[in-house]
Amino acid sequence: MDADPRAILLELLHAAVAAASAERCVPSNLPEPPRGRTVVVGAGKASAAMAKTVEDRWPGKLNGLVVTRYGHGEPCKQIEVVEAGHPVPDEAGLEAARRILDSVANLTRDDLVLALISGGGSALLTLPAPSISLAEQRLLTAALIKSGAPIAEINCVRKHLSAIKGGRLALAAAPASVATLIISDVPGDDPALVASGPTMPDPTTSADAAGILHDRGITAPESVAAWLKNPESETPKPGDPAFARVDTRIIASSRAAIAESARIAGAAGLVVHNLGDLEGEARMLARDHAQMALQLQREGKAQLILSGGETTVTVRGDGNGGRNTEYLLALAGALDGADGVWALACDTDGIDGTEDNAGAIVAPDTVRRAAALGLRADAALAQNDSYGFFAGLGDLIVTGPTRTNVNDFRAILIAGRR
Repeated sequence: MDADPRAILLELLHAAVAAASAERCVPSNLPEPPRGRTVVVGAGKASAAMAKTVEDRWPGKLNGLVVTRYGHGEPCKQIEVVEAGHPVPDEAGLEAARRILDSVANLTRDDLVLALISGGGSALLTLPAPSISLAEQRLLTAALIKSGAPIAEINCVRKHLSAIKGGRLALAAAPASVATLIISDVPGDDPALVASGPTMPDPTTSADAAGILHDRGITAPESVAAWLKNPESETPKPGDPAFARVDTRIIASSRAAIAESARIAGAAGLVVHNLGDLEGEARMLARDHAQMALQLQREGKAQLILSGGETTVTVRGDGNGGRNTEYLLALAGALDGADGVWALACDTDGIDGTEDNAGAIVAPDTVRRAAALGLRADAALAQNDSYGFFAGLGDLIVTGPTRTNVNDFRAILIAGRR
């Protein structure tokens, strides 16, 4: 294989991100304009780009508000864009959520609520239930993330502590019709999980939420424990007639984005192994993938392993990093300089964890170059300091905000024998 492996991996990443862009996915999924008003609401890292695309294509008047992460905004003329905190919610997100809930009140059957939902919306669309403070919600969110809980568990808790998530936004909008367009960042593309499903019925219960906190060893404040025992904490369930006029469409997903990269790689002559959406502890998944790559390497053919989904990291050290660089750090250690094996892992939103990078890249000489700089992969992994490790090598990938989010993109390139 004569092409530069780094260039190949970056091309595949950019193809995946482009496949999930609002410009590509929103226009063909827009609903028919209503007889009455159109109110646009939304939350997530892609919501501003989605709102801009709606404005550019919508044939009539509209208004509304969407909330996105700091730095992920887009200039809009009719739809207000608010930037707020992620992954830990802040006052800006709380105020935006309150205004969004107010904006859908007192609508009629002739009106339409167009909900633009994408990954990141759970933290951004923050409106705590009565008796729960933003500070308490922030502490619980941070504790759940640090515990390594998967997104389904985190969002179960979030739904039952919220006045807007878990279908409550759709309840507030009734009797208006609701059209929800979703750029999915969750494995399996369950619309009730993306941004904690503000317009979707919720099959989980308050007892489930309390059980998750207990099982994760998280002590809930008294106000939270009391609220989860209150019948009012229960979310609306499937079959509730309030959802009869809610239409939901997944317009972009990890699977579709990875399929586009697989198509390009196959056309270039690579044998592609598409593992689909995966979950689990990042470092454990990396070790499994290293073993697979080493087995494929023996075949002598140019091959590619692709996967997406969302891994987790159980934080035990005091370093910096995100799940994609943690994955790569464990992968580099397991490959231990294997000849002709390269890898890239990035978050498609452009931000891995809370740092400024999307992810990083691993080369056959990663471990050797690190050793020359006094860096050890195993020591960095023990401290969860994947950012520091790859920053020291100059191998971080910085894209800036992509204004979409279909979660992780991982690619392992095995160069064939010449």
